[in-house]
Amino acid sequence: MKMKNILKYILILGLVFNTVSCDDDPDNAIYTVLDYEKGAVLRTIEVINASLNSSDPTSTFAVTVEEQDELDGGLMESVDIYVSLRDLTSDNGTSDPNRSLVKTVPASDFTEGPVGLPRATLTATFGEAISAMGITDSEYTAGDVFIFELVLNLTDGRSLGPESSSGVLTGVFFKAPFQYNALLTCSPEPGDYTVRMFDSYGDGWQTDCGNGGSGITIVLDSTTLEVGLCSPYGGCNSGAFLDESQGGCTPNDGYEGVATVTIPEGTVSAEWNFPGDNYGEIRFEVYAPNGDLVYDSGDFGEQASGLLPITVCAQ
Repeated sequence: MKMKNILKYILILGLVFNTVSCDDDPDNAIYTVLDYEKGAVLRTIEVINASLNSSDPTSTFAVTVEEQDELDGGLMESVDIYVSLRDLTSDNGTSDPNRSLVKTVPASDFTEGPVGLPRATLTATFGEAISAMGITDSEYTAGDVFIFELVLNLTDGRSLGPESSSGVLTGVFFKAPFQYNALLTCSPEPGDYTVRMFDSYGDGWQTDCGNGGSGITIVLDSTTLEVGLCSPYGGCNSGAFLDESQGGCTPNDGYEGVATVTIPEGTVSAEWNFPGDNYGEIRFEVYAPNGDLVYDSGDFGEQASGLLPITVCAQ
């Protein structure tokens, strides 16, 4: 049985399970999207890049999607890419521009994927996005979010977008939200950044040696640095952070330590990531080269895992 036919059956099953949990309103968007005879989806294959460097107009948001409809792509006419700004910084106000069309990608730009369905990588540069919205550098700053929306246009005149999505379409298999967030970053100010690190229990920071968590990682273009508190009790076998002999951490008394992260001149991007704190013992502060506090993780255990909004833009 061909894989694309299997996908059809999964679509039907999705409809069956959904009708069990949803009401019978015929106007419900899920009936339009998942109806085997009439629906269509844009399934996310891979989000290649979900950040935009405001210092580089060629910085590119990119996502690979796969289209599926009752004719295995035969109904697809084009995909529109829209963008809007979610202003999360108050220094320049919080006015969000209207949703704007960036470009239209014709069906001819899609090629047959591994299961026989049309697949393409859709892109939009930072320059294209701000041009579409008609905004200037006084209306956005690092830390804001650009929201990219996809609208699938069909040959029968219908269009499907984020409003057509549902819990089923955003699940593990389909992953078809029609909408993606891209964090706005910038090229970092070069120099020495100071990271003050604390552990409330006094055993250094916990690592991913079977227990989850590790140090803060800083990705500078193609180079990755790591900082954390070494454990005074040993390395991975103890379930704690790397010890001094293994590197990547700061010697300390178990409770507090200071690390320096040097960002060289000419660095294009810097992403700070925190992997999580399984035991609720960690907090930290980050200071810019001029000594200003640019990030405080809050009380012990408050910092969630993920990308840290540390944005000190080069002048």
